[in-house]
Amino acid sequence: MKEYDVAIVGGGVTGASVARELSRYRLRIAVFEKEEELAFGVSKSNSGIIHSGTQNQPGSLKAKLCVRGNLLMRRISRELGVDFKEVGSLIVAFTEEERLELLKIKKESEALGVPGLRMVDPAWLKKHEPNLSDKAIAALYAPTTGIVSPYRLVYALCENAAGNEVEFHLGSKVKKIISLPAAENIPRFKIFTSKGDFRARYVINAAGLYADEVSKMAGVGGFEITPRKGEEFLLDKKREHLVNHVLYPLPTKISKGILVIKTSDGNPMIGPTAHDVSDKEDLSTSDEGLREVLENVKKMIPTIREDDIIAYFSGLRPVAGHDFIIRHEAVAPGFINVAGIQSPGLTSAPAVALMVRDILKDNGLSLRKKIFFHKYRRKENHLFSIPFEKAGKLIKKDASYGDIVCRCEMVSAKEIRDAIDRGATTLDGIKFRTRAQAGRCHGSFCTARIMKILAEKTDKPLTEITKRGKGSEIVKEERGND
Repeated sequence: MKEYDVAIVGGGVTGASVARELSRYRLRIAVFEKEEELAFGVSKSNSGIIHSGTQNQPGSLKAKLCVRGNLLMRRISRELGVDFKEVGSLIVAFTEEERLELLKIKKESEALGVPGLRMVDPAWLKKHEPNLSDKAIAALYAPTTGIVSPYRLVYALCENAAGNEVEFHLGSKVKKIISLPAAENIPRFKIFTSKGDFRARYVINAAGLYADEVSKMAGVGGFEITPRKGEEFLLDKKREHLVNHVLYPLPTKISKGILVIKTSDGNPMIGPTAHDVSDKEDLSTSDEGLREVLENVKKMIPTIREDDIIAYFSGLRPVAGHDFIIRHEAVAPGFINVAGIQSPGLTSAPAVALMVRDILKDNGLSLRKKIFFHKYRRKENHLFSIPFEKAGKLIKKDASYGDIVCRCEMVSAKEIRDAIDRGATTLDGIKFRTRAQAGRCHGSFCTARIMKILAEKTDKPLTEITKRGKGSEIVKEERGND
């Protein structure tokens, strides 16, 4: 039975950030993820906003960790070769009552340490957001809001962690955890998974929607996860310059509202809704959700049309009350819950990792830094994000950059093969890493070619190629050439 100093349950952005931070130290670390690939849980539906920290309750963990995480994300993005764009955000007011509410938000946010906030008037808005409704009378401008690709951030964190000796067990669902009597340097937990059994001195529960169930396995209760569904809609890339900032309405009691989001990949996104559901696998979309989103975003950007939408999807946020739960559980020494990590969880992830590190240290884990920690990761080449001149140079060096597989998103055979080399084993894994299949045709043109490349690279028959893991096979049976 293999033993680790730290076992992390969950391969989303929180677990990935903790793994990468702890990989600085002389520790045996493992990440257990139940899905076929990393970032296939809550993180796959993240909007990619790096929030400035303007809409969090003063005194909350969310408030503290969001502001700190916003700062840390810049350094981490540089180290890992992740595209981070600081685009700024606007919370828009349409009435005098809403304008006064913005002043209150501004005061609270400045007390939290959010930098550069200022109120802007209709003249400023007309110049900097020409498509914004002329009914807007003011907005709170937060320049430090940014955007990243949430999936590529997770993959970058995990690739770097793996390069620093963290082990990843994918498709390994945790089924049972037994807490053993505490003893110095002796494993305190037995972890039973769908792919084998392991021991660990410390367990970090970053299991997202299933964090309450994992916590109960270790004999720890005290919270329940409620899935909060958010329906979002991706617009065509031809609307790339629809907005210049991330646009918020005034926040509601349970969410930041329905937004118009400038994304790192160019396609604007609108949403999400915020409705609590009971099913942790309910990713359905609805006509009601579409109407709700369109009705709200048209108040800000009247020119948005339903036929601009190229993709409908929904995600589930793991709600466990009004704040994050990050704590060492005394009833199961060595077990640390990192639960209820909803918005601004992506932004907060680097700060959450530091907090978890400190909790581990305070509870007996010796942290000795490695002599050599490889903190840098080579930036990937994506044709959709580089100038034609640079693309031409890449093609001269390697002709497979000129073999375009996905026309909608300009993705080459070289990028797809590189994604497989970095760990992609499914069609969704390739899509999240490269954007192939993410355009208006939804893979109608490129899916068959991607499947062929994936089958060749992994030495699998086409019948074993899946969209997102077992049960999502694309081809039922392979026919011969006769």
